[in-house]
Amino acid sequence: MLSDTIILKKIQRQPKQSAGYKQLVRELGLHGDARKELSGKLEKLISAGELVKVDSDRYAIPRAATATGKNLIAGKLSLHRDGFGFVIPDLSSAASNLKGRVSGDIFIPPHAVDSAMHGDQVLVEVTNIRDDGRAEGRILRPVHRVHATIVGIFHYGSRHNYVVPLDQKISQQIVIPHGMEYPEEAPAVVRRASSGAMDAALTRGGTHEVTPSRGDKRAGRNTGDGRRTTSSKHRVLGEEASRRSEWSDLENVVVDVEITDWPTAIQQPRGRVVEVLGYEDDFGVDVEIIIRKHHLPHRFPEQVLGQAAAVEPIIPAAEIRKRRDFRDLPIVTIDGETARDFDDAVLVSRLQNGNFELQVHIADVAQYVIPDTALDQEARLRGTSVYFPDRAVPMLPLELSTDICSLRPQLDRLVMSCIMEIDNRGEIVEYEICPGIIRSAERMTYTAVNAILEGDESFQARYAGLVANFELMRELQMVLNRKRERRGSIDFDLPEPVIEFDELGLMKSITRSERNIANRIIEEFMLSANECVAGYLEAKAVPSLYRIHEQPDAKRVYDFEVIAATFGYSLGVGALPIQRMQFKTDRRANYGTGKRARELEIPKEVHITPRMYQKLTEKIAGKPEERILSYLMLRSLKQARYSEENLGHFALAATIYTHFTSPIRRYPDLIVHRILKDVLRDSAEKWDGEVPVGVGRVTKAVSEQHRREGHDLNRAEFAHRNERASTPEASRARHTENASPWSKRRQREHIEIKDGPIPLDELHAIAEESSHSERRADDAERELMEWKKAKFMQDRIGEDFDGLIISITKFGFFVELADLFVEGLVPLNTLIDDHYTYHENTREIIGQRSRRIFRLGQRVRVLVDRIDPVEKKIQFALMEEPPPRRAKGRHKGK
Repeated sequence: MLSDTIILKKIQRQPKQSAGYKQLVRELGLHGDARKELSGKLEKLISAGELVKVDSDRYAIPRAATATGKNLIAGKLSLHRDGFGFVIPDLSSAASNLKGRVSGDIFIPPHAVDSAMHGDQVLVEVTNIRDDGRAEGRILRPVHRVHATIVGIFHYGSRHNYVVPLDQKISQQIVIPHGMEYPEEAPAVVRRASSGAMDAALTRGGTHEVTPSRGDKRAGRNTGDGRRTTSSKHRVLGEEASRRSEWSDLENVVVDVEITDWPTAIQQPRGRVVEVLGYEDDFGVDVEIIIRKHHLPHRFPEQVLGQAAAVEPIIPAAEIRKRRDFRDLPIVTIDGETARDFDDAVLVSRLQNGNFELQVHIADVAQYVIPDTALDQEARLRGTSVYFPDRAVPMLPLELSTDICSLRPQLDRLVMSCIMEIDNRGEIVEYEICPGIIRSAERMTYTAVNAILEGDESFQARYAGLVANFELMRELQMVLNRKRERRGSIDFDLPEPVIEFDELGLMKSITRSERNIANRIIEEFMLSANECVAGYLEAKAVPSLYRIHEQPDAKRVYDFEVIAATFGYSLGVGALPIQRMQFKTDRRANYGTGKRARELEIPKEVHITPRMYQKLTEKIAGKPEERILSYLMLRSLKQARYSEENLGHFALAATIYTHFTSPIRRYPDLIVHRILKDVLRDSAEKWDGEVPVGVGRVTKAVSEQHRREGHDLNRAEFAHRNERASTPEASRARHTENASPWSKRRQREHIEIKDGPIPLDELHAIAEESSHSERRADDAERELMEWKKAKFMQDRIGEDFDGLIISITKFGFFVELADLFVEGLVPLNTLIDDHYTYHENTREIIGQRSRRIFRLGQRVRVLVDRIDPVEKKIQFALMEEPPPRRAKGRHKGK
C-alpha cells in the first residue's frame, strides 16, 4: 500500500535526494488509480513542507533542494498589506553556511517579493544577515502555491474585470478575462453557487442537513413529517443569500476565483470565477467567505459520501461477542442543547470499598473509518470539525457523525470504554480499557444537569431515576478537581463570547458563556480518561500521539512579570537572569556622538512551574485586575499541539496526556483509537471471553512519591495500591503522578519505544497536519466571531459604553466593553486634549502636558466611533471626563 513514508524513503535514497514523477511511478511499480494517488500524496507532502517541487516534474527533500545554493533557505511567506513580507524559515532546509546564523523570520522588501503570494512556500536567497541574526532576502521562486482559489469582491473595469481579495495580505487584484465571469456549471451554480457549500453542515452541534441558522424557519421546505429539508444537501446559506435566481450584474458581489495564471513581475494574477456567493451583507455569506478565505475543506467528494452511505448500521452478533456489554446500565450523554454528534457517555457508581467507579465510553469511530480509505483520507485532510456560531463544517459525513457513530439515546452503539477506580483523593487506583457496546439511557444537556444539581424540582421530577447518579458525578468532579489543584493544574476560567440568535436566526445579543457544574463534570471525566489512555499506551512502549503543552519561553515570562509588577503581583520566579547586549550597528551609529548605544535585555532560561501560575490565579481571584492578568498569563503560555513525543502538558500539570475522547470531530483521537485497539488485540492484560481488556495500575513507586511529597495516604491505601502493581507494564505506568518534564528535581524515566501499528515518522506527519488544521480552524472561528461582533455593533455607532483597557500599543489602546464581549481600538491620534506618547518600559500611554495616564486594567468610557468595512475592525473614541472643578477660595485682607 502506497504511503507517505514509502514515497519519502524512495526520494531520500536517490543520489541528490530528488526524483521525477515518472521515475517514482516506474520504480514503485504503480498502475492505474495508484498513479493518481501518488500525485495527490506528492501535493500533500509539498503542503506539509516535507517535499519541495524543484522543477515542473521533479520533487526533492527540502534540505537537498537548498544544498547546492550558497545562501538558500525554504520557508513560508507572510505578506503585509503594504507589500513587504517575512519568510518563516524551515531551518532544517537551510544551506550549511546559514545554519546557526539566521535568527527569526527573514525580511522581504516589496521589490523582492517577485511573483510569490501570501502563504506560499518559497525558496529565499539570503542577501544580508545582521549581527543579531536578523536577515533580509529575496524570493527566488515559489515552491508550492497555497492559494489555488481566492475569495473576493467582483468589479467591472474599463479594460478588464477584476476581483479584489478579501484577505488584506493578498495585495494583487485578480484579473478576470472576458468569458470567465461566471462558473462553468451554469445555470445551477450561477443561481448562487450551489446554494451553499458545506457538505453536511450541522449547526453548532446542530443538524447535518442543514439548518442554515439556529431556528431559521424560513429556509427549506417541510417534508410533511416534521423535518425540514433544503434545496441541496450542501446548503448552508440563508434564504436572503439565495433569493436571487440569476446574476446578470456581478458588481460588488462576493465570488470565489480559481487562479489560472500566477503573478509575475510585470503581470497581475489571472483567474476564473468558480462560485458566486452573494453580497457581503447577505445572510450567511460571511460564513461562506471565511470557509473559503481559510481554505477549509467543505465539500465531501462523492467517493467519501458513497463510503459513508455504505456503512452498515446493524451491529452483527459476532461483533457484540467481542465487546463488553454495558447496555443495561443507566449511562448518559451530557452535551450542549444543539449538539448532534455525541462522542462520549458517562456513569459513576460507588464500589463496596468506598471508592468511585467512573465509566467513560467513547464512540468507536475506528470501527467504521478504515485506514487509507477515501473516508479516512478526507478526515485526515480536514483534521477537525470547525464550529461557527450557528453552524459547523464536520470532519465526517452526516451518516457517521450524527447517526451511526453518535451515541444517541436508546440505540445500541459501539464504544471504546475506560473504566476507572478512583479513591477519595482523586487518585486512579486501577483502570480497564476495552471495546464495549452501550445503549444510552438519556440524552442530557448541560443546562438540564445543572438545573437538577441546583435543585430545580421540575427537572428532578423529570429525571428522577438519574438524580442520585448526577449528585455522585458532582461529588467525584470535586474530588478530581482538588487532585488537579494539588498537582498545580492551571484553570483561568476565562469566559468566551456566545452569540444569541432570535427565532428568525438573526443576531440578538453577544453574551459571555456560562461554565456550569455540568460542564466541569464532563471536563474532569474526559481529562481522567485521556490521561489513562496516554499512560497505558506509553507503558506499552508503542509509538502514539500525545497532546503536549510545553513550558513557556523565558522572554514571555519576563514580559508578563514586568506588567504584573505594575499591579503588585509576580509569578514568584525570583530575579530573572538577564543578558544585556548591544548591536554593532548601534555602536557604530553612536560612535563619536557621546551617546550610549541602546541595550537589549534578553532573559535567559528560567525555572517556571504550573503551580506558580496556579498560585497567582488564586491571588487575583475576584480582584478588579483578575480579567486583565488572567488574559496576560494566558498570552504568556505556548499553544498546545500534537506530537509523537511525550513532552507533558504544562497547563494541566500532567506528565502525560493525549486526546482520546472526541474521535467524531478530531482526527488525532481517531488515530489514538486505532493504536489502542491494535495494542489490545496483540497484548491485552486479560481476556473476558473474546473481549480484550487492558489493565493499568498505580505502582509502589507512585505511592512512595506521595509519601515524600507529604500526601497523607494511610497504610491501608499504600498496601492496597502496592499489591496491585504486579505486571511489567504496570511498573512503568506512573502517568498519574510521574516526574514533571519542567521540574528541576526529577528525571523522567526513559522508555524505549518499540515498533507499533503506525510508524513514528507517519505519526509525526499526522501530528504536524493535525496541529495545522487546529490552528486553521481556530483562526477561522476567531475571525468570523470578530465579523459577527462588528456587524452586531453596526447599529450601535454613536452609543457609549463602559470598558476595560486590555492592551496598550504604540498606536493606541484596545478596550473591551463591559456588558458586551466586544473589543475595539482607541487610536492614539484621536486623543486630542494632549500630546500622548507610548512608554514601552511601563506599557503606558502618558500625556506630555497633563501627565494623564492610560494603563492596562483601567476603566474608561468609550463611544462606538466607526467600523472598518473591509477589515471588520471596531474603532472607539474616548468619552472625555469633565475636569475636576477647582474650589474657589476667598481672598482675605482685601
